[in-house]
Amino acid sequence: MPKILFIQPTQYGADGKLCKQKKIFLPGLVFPLLAAMTPAHWEIEVIIEVVDNVDYDSDADLIAIGTMGYAMFRGMEIADEFRKRGKTVVMGGYMASMVAEESLKHADSLVLGDAEISYPLMLRDFEEKSKLERIYDHPISKLADLPVPRYDLLTSKPIGNMLPVQAGRGCPNTCSFCSVACMYKGRYLFRPVPEVIRDIKAVRALGYKQFYLIDDNLVSNETYLRELCREIEPLGLKWSTQCALEIGDKPELLALVKRSGAQIMSFGIESITQAGLDKLNKGWLNVDDHKKRIAAITKAGIMVSSEMIIGTDSDTEQSIKATYDFIWETRIPLPRFYILTPTPGTDLYEEFLAEDRLISTDWKMYDGTVCVYKPVNLSPERLTELFWELYKRVYSWKSILHRTLLNPAIWKSPRLYLFAFVVNLHYRSYVKKGNPPNIL
Repeated sequence: MPKILFIQPTQYGADGKLCKQKKIFLPGLVFPLLAAMTPAHWEIEVIIEVVDNVDYDSDADLIAIGTMGYAMFRGMEIADEFRKRGKTVVMGGYMASMVAEESLKHADSLVLGDAEISYPLMLRDFEEKSKLERIYDHPISKLADLPVPRYDLLTSKPIGNMLPVQAGRGCPNTCSFCSVACMYKGRYLFRPVPEVIRDIKAVRALGYKQFYLIDDNLVSNETYLRELCREIEPLGLKWSTQCALEIGDKPELLALVKRSGAQIMSFGIESITQAGLDKLNKGWLNVDDHKKRIAAITKAGIMVSSEMIIGTDSDTEQSIKATYDFIWETRIPLPRFYILTPTPGTDLYEEFLAEDRLISTDWKMYDGTVCVYKPVNLSPERLTELFWELYKRVYSWKSILHRTLLNPAIWKSPRLYLFAFVVNLHYRSYVKKGNPPNIL
């Protein structure tokens, strides 16, 4: 019986140590889905390094390493060690796909992009030929007929109170900094609603009362979102997802989403300056609407989580300091920040490379906490300082209490805002160590 070992690497903190947690709050779906696609005669083991330790003496025949963001570099280290021990290593995930040439220096094979076609072919080659192709690149044109994920591989780990369900993959927008835009080029694949509901019911059958939809922009297809919410509502479950801030302009849709059980939505707000958004090819988002939309979403009873970029070409010391005022005024309960980072493989990377604006091509520095390019209005060193000053102010006790326990919206959802308070303490512990908050 052949055995495959899936590994999701963690990342290194500012202290040079591996980031570890007691629980996985948002476990990924990739390994449970691939496991469900694996022939029954294969043995499967999953290591999620943020809570597990990697066993280099594993008896697995095939080592499959996922790559997400900065953790890719830890994944390369793990791959190198297993290959030294004579193991066959395959890498996949969006980061490995975006830097395929570099990834192949550390792995025997690479599954490029979506794995629904490539993964079964790779397993077949391993069994029948005892040899893998260097690259398996088989794009998919639809996102249907997927099996129910092997959720048991997650529930055997110390996890939080939610399991993942996928509704769609990709995004219709093509923001220059975004890895999703780089991978999907404006394509957005939606799963059939009955299959999504099937997976949600599987989560409920396991005793979970909450799930989160792995999707980048559900509101981009209102017809789909409406149908999905109507089917979710009778299930009586709570859920969270990512979305575009434009949903704040649609009160009737917001009400439907809320009735279906939506609790938290994460939004890529990115910047409070329009010039900054325009330069990143995100001009479809209007900064003048930020506060109004956030207020509408909050009023509908949905908690706002946000992601913002520090260091766009329009940013100054004043705009970065004003970003704190924006968070204070809107009382966003769950804000996160990143220094603008030209991720290798994105349009932004190619743009900065052509303009000779990169000050480092050591990708290990590309973790979103250090400025690796030449900003327009600030020195790289000062931008990094301002980033950490902002994070420390936002995650001060005064700010945390203002945005969570003293937030007027707490009266609608006391437990939810208490949860946000606890998450803020979790984020604060990371910031105090000089690490970006880990949302795993």
